[in-house]
Amino acid sequence: MIQVRNLSKFYGKKAVVEKVSVDIHPQKITSFIGPNGAGKSTLLSMVSRLIDADTGEVMLDQDDVRGMKSNEFAKRVSILKQSNFMNVRLTIRELVSFGRFPHSRGHLTEEDEKHVDQAMEYMDLLDMEDRYLDELSGGQRQRAFIAMVIAQDTDYILLDEPLNNLDMKHSVQIMKILRRLVDDLGKTVVIVLHDINFASVYSDRIVALKDGKVVRDGTTDEIINSEALKEIYDMDIPIKRMNNCNICVYFNS
Repeated sequence: MIQVRNLSKFYGKKAVVEKVSVDIHPQKITSFIGPNGAGKSTLLSMVSRLIDADTGEVMLDQDDVRGMKSNEFAKRVSILKQSNFMNVRLTIRELVSFGRFPHSRGHLTEEDEKHVDQAMEYMDLLDMEDRYLDELSGGQRQRAFIAMVIAQDTDYILLDEPLNNLDMKHSVQIMKILRRLVDDLGKTVVIVLHDINFASVYSDRIVALKDGKVVRDGTTDEIINSEALKEIYDMDIPIKRMNNCNICVYFNS
């Protein structure tokens, strides 16, 4: 379990995240949702140690993440940032192989190669493994970075808006893969999402932020309802029940 306690981040006098406490339940998909500027990505960045918190603590299975060595942390937590820029020319396979660095330190074993192959198969990339990243579409490149995270084979997977640049088909594919990683392999996934219908259909739990604070935290059904969504987004959002999921009809609200 990841336990976040009284986490805050200030830029000048403005609190981007303010005294946030939340539990990330193991072997679940937890989605962070909320309007722009709510603090979702900042919160995830503090949990993943990409930025330092000004107050509070993050405990990973009762270990304070601030005291963990970087390589040890990378064996337990994998991270996909919102924007990924590489100024070296790499093939897809070379990029995905970087996911094994905490384990192999750059010297890939047969076991490492197996994880790389499995990750590329998950993301339907094996037939283009020798193509360079700068030859790919935005969606193909995003899938390659997600494959790198999967190859890292950590118990915790943190993803900041991984559906950026993806069309509907590949967005669904990504979410189904994340669901499978949780259900079949026991991973714990934390994901920042803008599309609340993806959050509704694929999440186990949802944390809703607004103005840097948690305004709702609960199961999917507890959050994806008109009353809760009104508080989060200041919109009247009708809900339709389809295939045992709550679907938000927000496009004509």
